Amino acid sequence: MAEEIKDAKAATKSSIKSFLSGGFGGSMAVLVGHPFDLTKVRLQTAAPGQYKGAIDVVKQSIARDGPRGLYKGVLPPLVGVTPIFALSFWSYDLGKKIVFGSRSEASNKERGSTLTTGELAFAGFFSAVPTTLVTAPVERVKVIQQTESKKAGMGTILGRIYKEAGLKSVYRGTGATLARDGPGSAAYFVSYEQIKKMLTPKDAKDLNLGAVLTAGGLAGVAMWSFAIPPDVIKSRIQSAPEGMYKGFFDCALKTVKADGATALFKGFGPAMARAFPANAATFLGVELSAKALESIL
Repeated sequence: MAEEIKDAKAATKSSIKSFLSGGFGGSMAVLVGHPFDLTKVRLQTAAPGQYKGAIDVVKQSIARDGPRGLYKGVLPPLVGVTPIFALSFWSYDLGKKIVFGSRSEASNKERGSTLTTGELAFAGFFSAVPTTLVTAPVERVKVIQQTESKKAGMGTILGRIYKEAGLKSVYRGTGATLARDGPGSAAYFVSYEQIKKMLTPKDAKDLNLGAVLTAGGLAGVAMWSFAIPPDVIKSRIQSAPEGMYKGFFDCALKTVKADGATALFKGFGPAMARAFPANAATFLGVELSAKALESIL
C-alpha cells in the first residue's frame, strides 16, 4: 500500500512538472519564433506574386506596420501557448506512462525507463491528440490576424467566426492541425530524446545545456520537415472564406491545381529558419524550469 501511494505521488509530481515546464518552454518559443511564423503564414496564404520571398514579406510587413508588425497576431499564441505546450508535454509524459503500462512487469524491470524509437514515436504522436483541441482554435484566430490587413482583437475575431457557423467555424482546420502535429510531434520528441542522449556525456551529472539546445533545435527541424505540407493546407483552410474548401483533401487538390505541387511547401524557408532557435528555446525553458520545479515539488 505504501509503495502504491509513493508511486501515485511520483506520477502526480511528474505530471505537474511536465505541465508547468511545458508551458514555460512554449512561451519562450513564441517570443523567439513569432516573426518567423508570421512570415511563413503570409507566404502560405498570399496570392501568387504578392511576395517575392520571405525577405520581401518582412520588408513589406515593416513598411506597413513598423517593426512591431512582425509580432502581429502574437497574442493568441502567447495566450494559448501555455496550455498548448503544457498540454503537449503533459500528454507526452502520459503517452510514455501508457507505454510503460502496456509492457510486462519483467520488461519494465529489465529495460527501466528506456523507450524504443517506436515507443517514443507513439508517445509523441499521442501528445498531439488532446493538444489539438486547444491548438486548432488558437491557430484559427492567429492565422486570421496575420493575414487580414485590418486590425482586430482576439475577442472580435472569435465573435465573428462563431457567428459564421458556431463552433464548427471556430474549430475549422482541426483535422489539418492533427495531420500536421501528429507525425510532427512524433518526429519532434524522438529526435530530441535521441539526439540529447547522444550528445550528453555518459558521466554528466548536471544538465548539459549544449546538448539541450542542439537537440531542441534539431528536433524542431525534424518536426517541420514533416509538417510543412499539412501546415500549408491548415493555414489556407483557416484563412479562407466559409465554404471555399470542403475539407483537407479538397484544399490540397485545389492548392496543387491552382499553384502547383510546390505550393505545398510555401513557407518552408521561414519555418526552418524559425525551427532551430524557437525549439532550442523551448527545450531550454522546459529543462531549466523542470529542474527548478524539482526543488519545489
